Amino acid sequence: MPNRLATETSPYLLQHKDNPVDWYPWGDEALAAARLLDRPILLSIGYSACHWCHVMAHESFENESIAATMNSNFVNIKVDREELPDVDSIYMTAVQAMTGSGGWPLTVFITPDGQPFFGGTYFPPEDRQNMAGFPRILGAVADAYATKRDELLVNSQKVVEAIRAQSIPQKHDGEITESLIFGVFTHLVGNADPENGGTMGAPKFPQPMVYELLLRYWKRTGSKQVLDIVTLTLEKMARGGIYDQLGGGFARYSVDDKWLVPHFEKMLYDNAQLVSLYLHAYQATKKPLFRRIVEETLDYVAREMTHPAGGFYSASDADSEGVEGKFFVWTLGEIDAALPNPEDAGLAKALWGVTDEANFEDSNVMNLPVSLEEFVADSGRDSTEFLGDISRIRQTLYEERSKRVPPGIDDKVLTSWNALMLKAFAEAGAAFQNEKWISIARKNARLLLDKARDSEGRLLHTWKATSDSEGEARILGYLDDYSYLVDALLTLYQATFDYSYVDAARALADRMIDRFWDPDWQVFFDTSHEHSKLLVRPRDVLDNAIPSGGAIAAMGLLRLSVFSGEPDYAAKAEASMKSLVPQMEQSPAAVTTWLSAVDFLTANRQEVIVIGEREDLVVTDMLREALGRYSPNTVFGGAHKEPGEDEKSPLLMDRFLVNGKATAYVCENYACKLPVTSSAELAELLD
Repeated sequence: MPNRLATETSPYLLQHKDNPVDWYPWGDEALAAARLLDRPILLSIGYSACHWCHVMAHESFENESIAATMNSNFVNIKVDREELPDVDSIYMTAVQAMTGSGGWPLTVFITPDGQPFFGGTYFPPEDRQNMAGFPRILGAVADAYATKRDELLVNSQKVVEAIRAQSIPQKHDGEITESLIFGVFTHLVGNADPENGGTMGAPKFPQPMVYELLLRYWKRTGSKQVLDIVTLTLEKMARGGIYDQLGGGFARYSVDDKWLVPHFEKMLYDNAQLVSLYLHAYQATKKPLFRRIVEETLDYVAREMTHPAGGFYSASDADSEGVEGKFFVWTLGEIDAALPNPEDAGLAKALWGVTDEANFEDSNVMNLPVSLEEFVADSGRDSTEFLGDISRIRQTLYEERSKRVPPGIDDKVLTSWNALMLKAFAEAGAAFQNEKWISIARKNARLLLDKARDSEGRLLHTWKATSDSEGEARILGYLDDYSYLVDALLTLYQATFDYSYVDAARALADRMIDRFWDPDWQVFFDTSHEHSKLLVRPRDVLDNAIPSGGAIAAMGLLRLSVFSGEPDYAAKAEASMKSLVPQMEQSPAAVTTWLSAVDFLTANRQEVIVIGEREDLVVTDMLREALGRYSPNTVFGGAHKEPGEDEKSPLLMDRFLVNGKATAYVCENYACKLPVTSSAELAELLD
């Protein structure tokens, strides 16, 4: 018989609905049961694309004997960390404080009032080498809670105090200056891998926020060394197995130091941020590889990770048919069977490094041992014809791979992660004049603004398709949801010149300030005053796999202040940034998004305004000229008709067509240059 998780919408929780474990979802019912029964809580946190979460579920949670021990001694709560990031954040911090490390699956034992007293990550079903088996852990914890509870609670209180200390903001009265940016150089490049890109050692994780800041540093200083570090890393990642050479999109990380063998799950947030990073790198360098990665990754998301209503799915699993990576890897025989023409098969093996030796167990993770450009040049063939053959072969292999059992898809739609991808589609669509991508961004914005809300208009964290055409949205939105969406909507305005997106961003920002801003500390917290109260009110200021919600709130409010003309938004952004100055000075690699906001705040910011009919080819050329450049602190605006007296955008006030022609205005440091009516003149101004 299914347990209580059967009524949930999270795919991860639904994976556990038939476990013999008497699971509860997180909530008042579970906590009340623990108090009533006077039992400790076994809190298990994971996510659908987590390989070791699946392993522990199969080994322990599907085991009748282990489940019986859990049910008789504990109240068992299962949490999807992506649905409840506040719960995950607090108890991950607790386990890190107790053990010095963390990860998922996260296994935490807590009191009925939520105090953690023991925890870890994966536990095997029996004792192995230096690892205690889960049954032994369960027995020891149950015994200690029954016989040494007072001692456990004393130690638990020390952990709680450590968690609270991390959430308390720091007061800092100094100024935000550009010197903070120049101080990051040695921190960010000192551990760079000069051969393979990224940081030294393994595993290797993409760090898009770090490389975004390094691109900003290059823009300010012109440092060739910094640009070389960024381009080397992006080239190696794009050629490695961490990038899906057939289907597009990036895996979570590589287990080696060469970006070759990935942990095969694909996360929406990684791909959203990497699209933006590769777009910016293309704007800075004009390398065709970077543009290709943007195009292929967005095509992958549109094709495989998008619901018909416009929402983007959260993740795809590493496993299929119970085997990690099985969907993605190839043997020589599989290549030969898919490509009967020996010339095609030989080309595929040579290009993507498929060999007898194999590079992943007995199969091959596809990668590019040499760059595509080198491979084509060495072939001695006509490049256009040869690239056509490669494209045809790639499509054949992709179609053959599609016949395999695919990895599972976590089809919940998270507002924050969707906003990251919305921004990526909008910005790339504008830069490449791709109306399809802009349309995808518009559709996603409509879903989030119309469906991911409650009856009071509050933003909700997750939406899931149901038989009801409206779908089901639930869980009060977090700071990430509000701040990411504010920032994304402003980018969508720049792609469309539709000021309703600025209005929507402003309404969300006002709600964000009302619910998450602490006027005493002058900072944003991750949860609103309406969220259920946990041990502490979480405030995670560090960049992790996704940017700090507070940092994106600061960036979004700085941008919104320019678009709306409201200085209070910028004032709150700057106040929140001051509390991070000590971290910016001491540990800049952990707060790179905050430093990007510092870059925006302290830059000699340009404003570029284009006015003219959408169909006007001069307008198209002007937008291509302006948006094709890497200019992270330039504010773009415009209108597809001449602004009237009722114009709401302060950027468009007193902007007129010159002699009825499409017109561009460029201003910098509160001084404007004469308007121009051609893309060539605009290029001169921007140069």
